[in-house]
Amino acid sequence: MSGSVLILGGDGFCGWPTALHLSAQGYDVAIVDNLSRRSIDDQLGASSLTPIASIDERLAAWRSVTGKEIPFWGIDIAADYSGFRNVVSQRRPDAIVHFAEQRSAPYSMKGVNEKNYTIDNNVRTTHHTLLAMVELGLDAHLVHLGTTGVYGYSTVDMVIAEGYLDVIIPLEEGRSIRDTILYPTQPGSIYHLTKSLDQLLFQFYAQNDRLRITDLHQGIVWGTQTAETRRHPALVNRFDYDGDYGTVLNRFLVEAAIGYPLTVHGTGGQTRGFINIQDTVRCVALALENPPAAGEKPRIFNQVAETKRVRDLAEMIAGMTGAQIAFVDNPRKEAVENELALSNQSFLDLGLAPILLEEQLFTETIEIVGAYKDRIDRELIPAQSLWTTGHRPGLVKHLKGSGS
Repeated sequence: MSGSVLILGGDGFCGWPTALHLSAQGYDVAIVDNLSRRSIDDQLGASSLTPIASIDERLAAWRSVTGKEIPFWGIDIAADYSGFRNVVSQRRPDAIVHFAEQRSAPYSMKGVNEKNYTIDNNVRTTHHTLLAMVELGLDAHLVHLGTTGVYGYSTVDMVIAEGYLDVIIPLEEGRSIRDTILYPTQPGSIYHLTKSLDQLLFQFYAQNDRLRITDLHQGIVWGTQTAETRRHPALVNRFDYDGDYGTVLNRFLVEAAIGYPLTVHGTGGQTRGFINIQDTVRCVALALENPPAAGEKPRIFNQVAETKRVRDLAEMIAGMTGAQIAFVDNPRKEAVENELALSNQSFLDLGLAPILLEEQLFTETIEIVGAYKDRIDRELIPAQSLWTTGHRPGLVKHLKGSGS
């Protein structure tokens, strides 16, 4: 592989391992990041379970084990269009990988400031990226990390295709026309709303300015390390377990490790898509290798390996660890139960052989939790962000042991 890639948000949970993976694959990689995720840790009084080195230490460690340089610019893309444009003009990358959005649904619903920040940061960052590409006449492939959450989480009696829906529009006198439209979005949080708005921006700029865009609708990520992040202690990836940023599987495993009941929100009947972090970086590489043509509508891939019900995941981990399961009040405003089936045929056709939960058995994640168990802060585990007022999360309704 060859070519230059500018990674926006390259210091983050998905961006950092992707930057290393692409560098290892032979791409000329550079990173733009305002390090806001580190600032949010300070705001929340939380930190990654794994100790995260500074960005300078991370890049120096990569240089020491590979001899490869990854240039870094500490720019706030949403606030400093001119500075960002200058970087894009200087690098003129063949591709831009866009991870530079606030990624937590709970954080985006925490309060007025967090809602405003998520809208301002995510939408302006996406738009500034598109503006810079157009203003500079840059024929680059934009690969964006979106979310399966744009589809909503109500039950649909079909497999959801990748981004688009074929429709028949009835006309007068029994006539009809066929069309293909973006799958109607049903965002469940401000975060998901911004990803839905991204889709409309991509549709416009692909049509109006012939930009080449791929939007990856990713499921919930589990796991922590990749082949590249394991190469040096300073390269270790983030591991979030707190109520705002901890994804459900990582959170369950931390809870099990310290004897804290697995906190299942509501009935646990929520069905979600999941993918391992190692497959995240592979999928980005596959997307880069298969760009759309100029003028083509944005290409949308469902970046998931499988779908699972949350209470089934809890049962799986309880069976492995002996943990109890606590069904607690659900802080989110969502369907109590839902079914979800997502097509991931595009990545399968490109050769992805995804890691499945039963196959991996969380071994790598369990090792991480065990190694840094003394860094766990029990007070950070309960969800604190509410979708509606009038109740507090964390109230245990009933407990269930691993054998029930």
